[in-house]
Amino acid sequence: MLARKILVIEDEKIISSKIRKSLQKLGYSVSEITNSGEEAIKKVAETHPHLVLIDVCLAGEVDGVHIADIIHNRFHVPVIYLTDSSEYKTLYKNQLSEPFCYIVKPFIESDLHFAVEMALYKHQSKKILYEEKQRLGSIINSMGYAVIVTYANGCIQMMNPRAELITGWKQSEAFGKDLVEVVSLVDKDVGEKIENLATNVIETGKVLNLPENCTLITKEGKEIVIGDNVAPILDQNGNITGAVLVFQDITKRKETEAQLIRNAFYDGLTALPNRVLFLDRLRQTIERSKRRSDYYFAVLFLDLDGFKEINDRFGHGIGDDFLVAIARRLELCLRGGDTVARFGGDEFTILLEDIKDITDATNVAKRIQDSLRSPVNLNGYQLSTTASIGITWNFSNYEEPATLLRDADIAMYRAKRQGKATYTIFS
Repeated sequence: MLARKILVIEDEKIISSKIRKSLQKLGYSVSEITNSGEEAIKKVAETHPHLVLIDVCLAGEVDGVHIADIIHNRFHVPVIYLTDSSEYKTLYKNQLSEPFCYIVKPFIESDLHFAVEMALYKHQSKKILYEEKQRLGSIINSMGYAVIVTYANGCIQMMNPRAELITGWKQSEAFGKDLVEVVSLVDKDVGEKIENLATNVIETGKVLNLPENCTLITKEGKEIVIGDNVAPILDQNGNITGAVLVFQDITKRKETEAQLIRNAFYDGLTALPNRVLFLDRLRQTIERSKRRSDYYFAVLFLDLDGFKEINDRFGHGIGDDFLVAIARRLELCLRGGDTVARFGGDEFTILLEDIKDITDATNVAKRIQDSLRSPVNLNGYQLSTTASIGITWNFSNYEEPATLLRDADIAMYRAKRQGKATYTIFS
């Protein structure tokens, strides 16, 4: 497999050299480094990189944010912003509001690696999502669209069979009625009823796309997510004689989008948040703690004791079922706002937000140990385990999730060495 190509746009030579060495060490190809925004656009066109890292405050007339927009929109290449803390605070509400789109200088190699991999992963996920939308669109097109035609006064003139099927109205019933009587639409984003779209289009003469989360209330009261547009109907002289509403049921597409997002952020076996989502929530929690001096949180790194023996003796099927059962028990040990994630294998991580002190974290660890003492009944087998738990919290003013998790992992291994079935606080 060829190394993925990365273009670095950074006008500070020392930093750019360090980034290049780090990226090459991590196995990426960094063929070009440029400190000019204009030159960067040319290099992107020539080299077709998989990713671009760009300083938001490049020297010159055109800033890094503008260059990044051009690269992203014209070449469809993912971009990571390089910014210092002051630039981050200024730009956070705008360009840097999307998760994993930036990295704050100075940064350690592991953070750079994580940011690059997340950017590449997100780009690939969006590409897959886009392709899935296209595929679903083709399927729906082959099935046909619902079509409703109105007169110039916004009253219904015609409905096709597909429109009858979706709305629950027959054309004979709907003929002559105001469009909103038959096509009752709600914008779910704002929770408001949508007025007569045909009248709007007839008055403006412009095509109107349906809102992103437009929901149709059928004659029977069923809610169906629909999408497409309303367009004016013009006669040979260019006069508007009515409007045509073309729409389709996109419920399945919405469900697919939601499933794709779920696959990206949740563990397929246990349905718990995965490593990616846990790190994102942890990063948000760290930022929240920076704004509140009295805000404390803790991370528990949990490894099941003896899980390998269960897998070896009873097989991976029983092992998987056992992990699912343990996941449900861990959830019951937490408050509603806390997060438990499957970090990998038989390792779990827990984020406890807004705690009073470390005692809250140790109480949860004790509660988990008590919960695990009760055996799990699977296929007639009584299976039980214990857990080695490492605990760390933000009393030490952690800046990065990776550092906090590292310390929790160290504490967990200390618990292992102390005889397992216990917890240790990192010190």
